Amino acid sequence: MNKRIALFLALALIVGLAAGCAGTPVVYYSDCTCPTGTHTNTPQPTNPPAEGAVKTGLAVITSVSGSENASHANYDVTLVAVTVDEKGIIDSCVIDSIGTKVTFDATGSITADLSAEIKSKNELGDSYGMVNYGQAKYEWYQQAAALADYAEGKTVSELKNGAINESGYAPDGSDLASMATIYLGDYVSAIETAVSNAKHLGAQAGDELRLAAISSIADSTSAADGKDGTAQLNVDVTALTVKGSVITSCCIDSVQAKVSFDAAGTITTDLTAPVQTKTQLGDSYGMVAWGGAKYEWYQQAANFASYVTGKTAAQVAGIAVTEGKPSDADLSSSVTIAIGGFQALIAKAMQS
Repeated sequence: MNKRIALFLALALIVGLAAGCAGTPVVYYSDCTCPTGTHTNTPQPTNPPAEGAVKTGLAVITSVSGSENASHANYDVTLVAVTVDEKGIIDSCVIDSIGTKVTFDATGSITADLSAEIKSKNELGDSYGMVNYGQAKYEWYQQAAALADYAEGKTVSELKNGAINESGYAPDGSDLASMATIYLGDYVSAIETAVSNAKHLGAQAGDELRLAAISSIADSTSAADGKDGTAQLNVDVTALTVKGSVITSCCIDSVQAKVSFDAAGTITTDLTAPVQTKTQLGDSYGMVAWGGAKYEWYQQAANFASYVTGKTAAQVAGIAVTEGKPSDADLSSSVTIAIGGFQALIAKAMQS
């Protein structure tokens, strides 16, 4: 790099930092991709804050590809909540992730503690150990928050152009790279999915966005009586917005991630197959076709989410139930499943 270019980049960095201190959005620069090494970086565009109604979106992306025979099922679940305006500009963003394993041995027996609490990476905080054990400068939750902050005020196209290089990492020398050194490509893709899933559910610009998940591996079973065992992670997720103490929008989804194995501990599941959420499964989840229900799971979850919009946490907790199912006429007509899990999910989100 010649002296003139070095001076230009130094001045650009100083201007960007000064703008950030003044409360103006910091301008980030992309890596040079020209073959000669002559930099032609351009500042990423900034957009004015959203106004009025915004859409609320949720993405749940699950991978089991790291699972191993006679060892463990490996789960990597990426969670993203967004609000986005009519122009596709992200108003707010929250990122979280769940990484856990269900262990089993060469006899097809589950060896994991099925009652163990499963925390997300945000919940683990400093104890996740990227700083203490991985010599990282910042913990995972801090790096995820840096990407979420960077996404706000941008469209998906602007985000993809500025947040990551061709390798999926923050561009060298960018302010984002100074905070986020982890691979960001999958998180950017999840943000894109959340934006594409976003719908008008009642949120307004400036409402506080919350993301919460409750996970369990309690439904896992060992291989027995000629039947395969199943390592199963259940994750219930909500993205909701709040103004004061009142829920202004809400969406709920759930994933049942299963990895089957035989009596020798050999995995029989296709680890490359997409793991779909219940909402993605839609009618094929089968509550209507096979369970005789009036509405599918995704419809009942959406009906519940709509019902709790406009309510406080206390009002949601106080919804009348009979044998776990709603007994309020307005809710029971469209939600016939037990709602305790939904109520716990809302309570957790409202406490965060």
